[in-house]
Amino acid sequence: MLKTFTKGGVHPPENKLSAARAIETAALPTSVFIPLGQHIGAPATPTVKKGDRVKVGSKIGQPAGFVSAGIHSSVSGVVSKLDAAPDSSGYPKPGIFIDVEGDEWEEDIDRTDTLISDFNIDGPAIIAKISNAGIVGMGGATFPTHVKLAPPPNSKAEILLINGVECEPYLTADHRLMLEKSRETVVGIRLLMCALGVTKAAVGIENNKPDAIAAMRKAATDGIEIVPLKVKYPQGGEKQLIKAVTGREVPSGALPIAVGAVVSNVGTAFAVYEAVQKNKPLIERIVTVTGKSLAQPSNFRTRIGTPLSALIVAAGGMPSNTGKIVCGGPMMGRAIASAEMPVTKGTSGILLLDADESTRPQTLNCIRCARCVEACPMSLEPYLLTAVSEKQLWERAENENIMDCIECGSCSFTCPAARPLLDYIRLGKATVGSIIRNRKK
Repeated sequence: MLKTFTKGGVHPPENKLSAARAIETAALPTSVFIPLGQHIGAPATPTVKKGDRVKVGSKIGQPAGFVSAGIHSSVSGVVSKLDAAPDSSGYPKPGIFIDVEGDEWEEDIDRTDTLISDFNIDGPAIIAKISNAGIVGMGGATFPTHVKLAPPPNSKAEILLINGVECEPYLTADHRLMLEKSRETVVGIRLLMCALGVTKAAVGIENNKPDAIAAMRKAATDGIEIVPLKVKYPQGGEKQLIKAVTGREVPSGALPIAVGAVVSNVGTAFAVYEAVQKNKPLIERIVTVTGKSLAQPSNFRTRIGTPLSALIVAAGGMPSNTGKIVCGGPMMGRAIASAEMPVTKGTSGILLLDADESTRPQTLNCIRCARCVEACPMSLEPYLLTAVSEKQLWERAENENIMDCIECGSCSFTCPAARPLLDYIRLGKATVGSIIRNRKK
C-alpha cells in the first residue's frame, strides 16, 4: 500500500502538460535584473557598482547575516545600475541590472557534463561550499540551505528527506530533473547526508511519476531509499512528507528537526552537487512554462534574472486568451502584474491561465459545510481563520494557530461557496507573524 499523510488533502486535476518535454536550455537574455533578496532572511549586500564588469559565477552580493544567502551573476557583462524593480511579489526590491556581453565564466567552474561521484570532504567544508554558492531551497520556500544544515543546539538530525513529490498541478521541473540528472542528484543527496552526519535518506516521489521512481532507484546508493507515495495534494509540504515517509508528526509550531528530520528538495540536492563537485554557484534553475492554451509547454534551464517574458516566447508566445500569469502552480502560486519580472532562485514555474480559468466565481455566504476543515492538512479551521482575519482579530487568529497554515490552498479549492479563504488567511498570517516578531524584539 502506498504511503501518504493522514490528515486532509485534496485531488486537483494534475495537468502535467510538460511532463514529456525534455529540459531545454533557454537562450541568453540581452539583460538581466538579479534581485538581492531571493531567499528567506536578510537581502544580500551588493559587492559591485555601476560600470563593473562581471563574469558568469562572479559574486555580486554578500550575505547580510547568518540567515541570508550570497548572490552571483548569471551572465557576463557590465553592471548598468543598482536599483529597485518589482519581483514576483509585485513590490519593488533592490537588485542589480546587468547588460549581457558574451558568456564568459569564472575559470574555476567545471562546465563539463562529466559525473563526479567521489568526494573527500567533511561536513563543515560541504556546508561552507553550499553557503559560498548561495544555495537556497529550490522547492519555493527559498530558505538558505546552509542554515538548514546547522540544527539548533540539543537537536540532532536522524534522517534526510528529499522532496521529489512535485504535487503542485502543472509543474514538471523536478520530474524532468530526476529523469535527466538522477545520478548527479543522488551525489548531491550523499553530500547533504555527509553535511548532516546522517546515514539514512529517503526520496519521496508520487506514484504518478513511475519513470522518475525507476531512474532514481537505479541511481540510488546504500542508505538512500526511494519511497513511492500516493498521489495526494499537498504531499510535498514538509510536515506532510515527514508524516507520509516516517510516520512521525511534527508538533504545532515546531520545525522538522524536532522529530529528527531535515527536508530538502531534489533541485536543491542537484544544486549542492554542482556547488561542491563543480564549483558552480546557484546561477540557473529548471523552470516549467505551461498552460492549456500555450503552444509548447516546456521545461527550461534558465539563468537567474531572465525576464519571464523571454521564457513565454520560447514556449510559443503569450496566448491571446491569457487572463492571468501565475508564478508557481495554481494552488500556491501567485498572480503577477507583469511578465517582465525576473526568474529567481525560487521560480519553479510560470503558468498561463486562460480567461475562463482565471475568473473567480461569485463569492457566496459560508454554508458551514466544513469541507475546508476536512481538507486542511494541518487540522485547522479555515472558515474561522478567515472570519477572524477579516475582522482583524489578530490575538484570536494567533490563538487559533494561524501560523501553522502552510498556505496550500486546499481550503479554497474545496469551498463550494467560492470564498477567498486562503487570501484572508495569508493576510492574517502575515499580520500575526509581524506582531510575533515585534514582540520578540
